[in-house]
Amino acid sequence: MRRLLFKLLLTAVFSTGCWSNVALSNTTEQQLLDKFEVGKYSNKGADTCLMCHKNNSKVMALFDGVHGEMGNSESPMAQLQCESCHGPQGKHRGKNEPMITFGANSNVTNELQDSVCLSCHQDSKRMGWHDALHAEEQSCASCHDIHTGQDKIMNPAFEVSICTECHTEQKLDINKRSSHPLATGTKVGSMTCSSCHSSHGSMTDASLKQVSINETCYECHAEKRGPFLWEHEPVVEDCTTCHNPHGSVNEPLLNSRAPLLCQDCHASDGHASRAYGDDNSAFSGGGQSCLNCHGSIHGSNHPLGNAFQR
Repeated sequence: MRRLLFKLLLTAVFSTGCWSNVALSNTTEQQLLDKFEVGKYSNKGADTCLMCHKNNSKVMALFDGVHGEMGNSESPMAQLQCESCHGPQGKHRGKNEPMITFGANSNVTNELQDSVCLSCHQDSKRMGWHDALHAEEQSCASCHDIHTGQDKIMNPAFEVSICTECHTEQKLDINKRSSHPLATGTKVGSMTCSSCHSSHGSMTDASLKQVSINETCYECHAEKRGPFLWEHEPVVEDCTTCHNPHGSVNEPLLNSRAPLLCQDCHASDGHASRAYGDDNSAFSGGGQSCLNCHGSIHGSNHPLGNAFQR
């Protein structure tokens, strides 16, 4: 079955022209593609591999995880064993021919690495991978560790710290005074990056799990959804008009403090209150600035709520 998958994979690769921008003159990669076509697998499977690799603790750690389970029919180890992922042995003994390696120091392109993973992992959660931002610069192995009993990226306690190794701007934001309750290695929280984003890609901007930013926010903030009799246009348009979802120095996740935030759209001309900075003004009293009066800023259902005051 696994051999058939690889043959179908190679046929699809060449027939769709996926490799048109890949330098197939690369000797190692060409050798590996040729080996897949020949399909000369070892008769002894992992036993042949372990004759040389059994003293490598990283290799042996495979048997601690699901990919090394012999009793699981969907596991690579229950099929062509090591060769399910690293390709047919061919004349590899004595290092006469290479095998596929994975990760940053791989001997093949990210596309070929991912094609091995996707030959098994084909489902609705990964259908957007080829168009995902992640797929442009890295492979599955950049985030996932297969030779282990515990893939850290699958553990909510480590997910954020792994994502922010690359997403440094977001790392800065989530450590600001106002942020979502994200679980990190040093902080307990109820959310992770995958609460909002699909790391394997989606049909939306920023790989959101929902169809829009607002729909993503409404998953938790349902009270802001409406519909309202009086709607505040920036709220309907995009929550990030006013909020930074990853974190801010302003409560609650505001891009800037009121009234400066409000005055991005609303000029102060003709407003009944005195200028900001006067301790007796409506802006300053109570510490909530515009929200001292306009408390229902996300929308109002009150008959007299056209100014979002009630």
